Amino acid sequence: MEATKDFKITRTPNSRLKDITLQNIPFGKCFTDHMLVADYSNGQWQTPEILPYQALSFEPSLAVFHYGQAIFEGIKAYKAKNGSVQIFRPVDNFQRFNASAIRMQMPEVPEEIFMEGLRALIDLDKDWVPDFENHSLYIRPFMISSDLAIGVRPSENYTFLIILSPTGPYYAKPMRIYVEEKYVRAVPGGIGFAKAAGNYGAALYPSMEAHKKGYDQVLWMDAFEHKYVQECGTMNAFFIIGDKAVTPGLEEGTILAGVTRDSVITVLKEMGLTVEERPLTIEEIMEAYRAGQLKEIFGTGTAATIAPIKELGYKDFAMLFDVDKWTVAPEVKKRMDAIRYGDVEDRHNWLWTV
Repeated sequence: MEATKDFKITRTPNSRLKDITLQNIPFGKCFTDHMLVADYSNGQWQTPEILPYQALSFEPSLAVFHYGQAIFEGIKAYKAKNGSVQIFRPVDNFQRFNASAIRMQMPEVPEEIFMEGLRALIDLDKDWVPDFENHSLYIRPFMISSDLAIGVRPSENYTFLIILSPTGPYYAKPMRIYVEEKYVRAVPGGIGFAKAAGNYGAALYPSMEAHKKGYDQVLWMDAFEHKYVQECGTMNAFFIIGDKAVTPGLEEGTILAGVTRDSVITVLKEMGLTVEERPLTIEEIMEAYRAGQLKEIFGTGTAATIAPIKELGYKDFAMLFDVDKWTVAPEVKKRMDAIRYGDVEDRHNWLWTV
């Protein structure tokens, strides 16, 4: 065991990397040699440890299983052309993680544990970062309540972990999206803005119902009138209408403030498009489509980055798009990739070198 910057590090004696092919690797099914673990008890964070990736031991009374105090983040690291490893906007994810923690009545993770732990862990497993187009190292920080007791109250003990997963593209092809009218993802005053595990668990049933109809994901609508667009599955949604890019605003707290969303807004403005963050109805979308003004629809997120949508189905009306003729989404992806892989200057200070 070694110690550095107050971290205890136990290296694995045998790396599994020799048995792994990192090209065309499926998303979220392969994990690197090490993980970070930090416990919160007696009102303070204990010394973090980096350990060989391993199973966790727990009792059936572990609080997270019963009351759902669980949050997570998604971050990506990229192999630049010069061989360096760059993490994309981790400070923004760190801040959003703690915003989720506050809403879920969990302790905030100190910057030296989250950020320096991230750097130390990736530096240890940097050989796992794929060096192929559209590949990256997916980073999953998460925290769970770890009291061994049954009782509806915030826990006194928590466990924070970071695991790493080399990955290829999240969506291999353009998507078909179903406009969901019955089920809702979030309501004002709820936890829609937080990256809480329960948000995703509650979305599984309607997503599977959409799959039965031949769709890949759902477009969530508002909880009261089912007419205002919110998120698209696990992504923020953008609509290119004329020479404008429209995306739902964040004011009501029902939509996750995506780090990729914010980056895409910046890139779209640099491309000369007007970006509107505002309420957007499904009726406006359909009218724009009928008028030939709805040019493109795409989702944005850490996992998917830019995900083109080739069909949007609402009731019995299908809005179809020829993705091969698009210009905006491909250019956004091209510019984002150029920054991530170090092909152009990072004028926004988005990259964090390991």
